[in-house]
Amino acid sequence: MIDLLITFVSGIVAGLLGGLLGIGGGIVLMPVLRFFVGLSPAFAAGTCIMAVFFTTFGGTYRHYKLGHINIRSIIPIIITGALFTIIFSLIFLYFTQRERWLDLGLGLVFSFVSIRMIIEGLPIFKVKKASGSELRGSLLQKFAVGSAAGILPGLFGIGTGAILVPAFTFVFKAPIKIAMASSLACFAVNAFLSSLFKFSQGFVDIKVAVPICLGTLIGANIGALLNKRFPSAMLKIIFGIVFSYVSLKFILSFFGIKI
Repeated sequence: MIDLLITFVSGIVAGLLGGLLGIGGGIVLMPVLRFFVGLSPAFAAGTCIMAVFFTTFGGTYRHYKLGHINIRSIIPIIITGALFTIIFSLIFLYFTQRERWLDLGLGLVFSFVSIRMIIEGLPIFKVKKASGSELRGSLLQKFAVGSAAGILPGLFGIGTGAILVPAFTFVFKAPIKIAMASSLACFAVNAFLSSLFKFSQGFVDIKVAVPICLGTLIGANIGALLNKRFPSAMLKIIFGIVFSYVSLKFILSFFGIKI
């Protein structure tokens, strides 16, 4: 009972931070599952991606109803993302026997996320945006972005927001709401496929996934409501520093060092 409560509360916190910072729940959930719940890298990846799928699916539906998603313009990204998710879900099975390499890869991803958040929090960070919900870019650009985005859910069990949101913002000059909404739509497909593979491969802890998922659903909605009340720039700098510590924790775990 206590374990269920801990995982449920962890899910609420993860969803809350995700909603506040506009980042994927998987980026927050992974260190919770890995270092607080104590799952192995492989089980953390499988459990994380299954839990996050449900939250992203709900978020995608809400954004679509609000008119933030132009399905036709992201189809090439969805197709290539799905293909690479399948490929790297199969490669994931190889790394389940070499789990410390998953920790190293996650550490590098978290390093990127922390740097991105700190930069976005600086007052000099401004990008000229286009208008509308359509992502304007070449087919080659969309294929490239989709391919890169399929790696994270397939191999590490985390969201594509770390790749898609910056890509949609910088490459396609999309407004942040459109970038986040389109990212959720693409990731929902990738997460579904990755969840199926990891469940069939036996790397999903259902007892942890269910309370975590319920918690993230509640936390994400609270975080989205609180987002307007907090200075997002300052929050991103603060949590960018926090994620720097998390990235170091993953990398040191590769070497068998705990902090």
